[in-house]
Amino acid sequence: MPGMPEFGPNSQPSPAAVVSAHRLRTYLAFDFGLKRVGVASGNTLTGTAQPLCTVAATGDARFAAIARLVDEWRPDALVVGVPFHPDGAEHENTLRARRFAHQLHGRLRLDVHEVDERYTTTEAKADGARDLDAASAALILEQYLRSLS
Repeated sequence: MPGMPEFGPNSQPSPAAVVSAHRLRTYLAFDFGLKRVGVASGNTLTGTAQPLCTVAATGDARFAAIARLVDEWRPDALVVGVPFHPDGAEHENTLRARRFAHQLHGRLRLDVHEVDERYTTTEAKADGARDLDAASAALILEQYLRSLS
């Protein structure tokens, strides 16, 4: 196939070929809440995420703060945690989180992936997180990154 590296029994792929075959993708993830949105960053190279901050704003101020983070981090895509009841049923915050994801896509023109975020806050608390919202966003992103492999 033209443009593809050729590999024989005695050849090793070059680092450039490996990188192009498994392109590094970076993400920002969000743990949506009515008053606060936790934010984390991560990538496909490490498969891990780090809590960044919590945006404590609403309305246009919230989206302006998120747009600044997107400008700073330049992610390839975004991930939003969507809550469900323990039995998998949707509730009011499920719809709110999905609306938030659609608004991010519309305003920032990036792909947005949804992740079931049940129990992330409980797990962040158990881990002793100081910023529960950002730590929950990191757990959401790590769950998404695991789903890619």
